[in-house]
Amino acid sequence: MATQQYKAWSVVTASTIAFTVCFMIWMMFAVIGIPIKKMLDLNETQFGLLIAMPVLTGSLIRLPLGMWTDKFGGRIVFFILMLSTVIPIWMISHATEYWHFLFTSLFVGVAGGSFTVGIAYCARWFPKERQGLAMGIFGAGNTGAAVTKLVAPLIVVGYGWTMVPKAYAVLMLVTAILFWFFTFSDPGHKVGKSVTIREQLAAFKDPKVWKYSQYYSIVFGGYVALALWMTKYYVSEYGFDLKTAALLAAAFSIPGGVLRAIGGHFSDKYGAHSITWWVLWISLACLFFLSYPQTEFTIHTVTGPTTFHVGLGPTAFTIIMFTLGIAFAIGKASVFKYISDDYPKNIGVISGVVGLAGGLGGFFMPIMFGALVDLTGIRSSAFMLMFGIVWVSLMWMYWTEVRPLDQARHRNPQALDTLE
Repeated sequence: MATQQYKAWSVVTASTIAFTVCFMIWMMFAVIGIPIKKMLDLNETQFGLLIAMPVLTGSLIRLPLGMWTDKFGGRIVFFILMLSTVIPIWMISHATEYWHFLFTSLFVGVAGGSFTVGIAYCARWFPKERQGLAMGIFGAGNTGAAVTKLVAPLIVVGYGWTMVPKAYAVLMLVTAILFWFFTFSDPGHKVGKSVTIREQLAAFKDPKVWKYSQYYSIVFGGYVALALWMTKYYVSEYGFDLKTAALLAAAFSIPGGVLRAIGGHFSDKYGAHSITWWVLWISLACLFFLSYPQTEFTIHTVTGPTTFHVGLGPTAFTIIMFTLGIAFAIGKASVFKYISDDYPKNIGVISGVVGLAGGLGGFFMPIMFGALVDLTGIRSSAFMLMFGIVWVSLMWMYWTEVRPLDQARHRNPQALDTLE
């Protein structure tokens, strides 16, 4: 008979692989959206809506999925979720009109809700002091965005974009079957039947939940938005072909997923507050440099006009994006460490609410990116928008966490450990 430790690590391993596949599919339009944009002659705003549409469903369904996970257990919910997306994924290959893609992508987007199911499912198999690591390992499935950027362009070039959803549909079906055979259920992980929906939804009244949602709308919502947008950005801004652009875009997506486990370890060791605070400051610095548009200005000197060019080349841009990906990866783990610390008995619902906010950030931001480009003609306006959002979060964190912590330190040094 399998030991509890074996079951715990088997659940984390199988769930992480399943989540990676789900995220690959969720980010599929980041690659196939480019030939579809050309085929349908879409503007930037329409393209933003196209790539973001799966994120909408994956966001809205996170709250009910979190509630169902608490009630019925993560194994059965995760399994049914994956099976429900197989046919819609396949149908994308037969779409020919813009509305066809928007409609089918709504159903495909359900795959994005797998995060809320898996994060609660995995966390409950571990003691509190190791939940940050467990959730970080599971969250590494975000690297599915990078896998799509590496694999999908090769399929597109070799067989056409319609082969991507066909291959992904088969992959999802196989993954769901393997997941069922390598995972386990524990009745003790479910909430009691006496817990009502109203009691579960009481989380919306907690101001801390809204604050954590704001943080997550940056570190996860911003990650999703940029993972969807970066391939197109490299093509438009620097003139790369699809394969090269996707490969460079993966430099942001890979650390954004792989290093989440390290973020979980740091959060367990140093606390969610400290890690999140530094993540936001590093993100702000990166976005400051990314926001500056390609600029040429002329200075009239005594020897005549002299023209200067200011702007990030592809190498510097990629290095900064890589750094931002690292910050977001660690931040995604630290935000969920807040949740496991503050809501150990209600992880599914709270992660559903916070995941909903993060997912909606990933939905609205690509649309806003496209609209800003259409309105201003400045491609780096996407980073200007994100800079403002991070600044708001830093101010919110300062007034609700940093300042009270400083005041407590002056009143009673021993209170510091309690607050952190």
